[in-house]
Amino acid sequence: MDSRLKKYKLRGYNQPKRTPGHPRKSHIVLAKEGDKIKLIRFGQQGVSGVKNPKNAEEARRRNSFKARHANNIAKGKMSAAYWSNKVKW
Repeated sequence: MDSRLKKYKLRGYNQPKRTPGHPRKSHIVLAKEGDKIKLIRFGQQGVSGVKNPKNAEEARRRNSFKARHANNIAKGKMSAAYWSNKVKW
């Protein structure tokens, strides 16, 4: 059991949580892949992603994010882009 789970009040590994009190980042996750464990903060505070685009502008923003961060998203669970893509976009 990692002490960071208790410190940041996380439910478990690979379980993202909102952090409304953090000055810059909107979410936190304790990522675990194999025996590697890494604390990742991701997402810009106050900026919402677009899970289900309702118009062309939202679809354009979503597609731009995914294209811009495609290489980092592909790195997997140990990257902030992966979690941002999964949770916000």
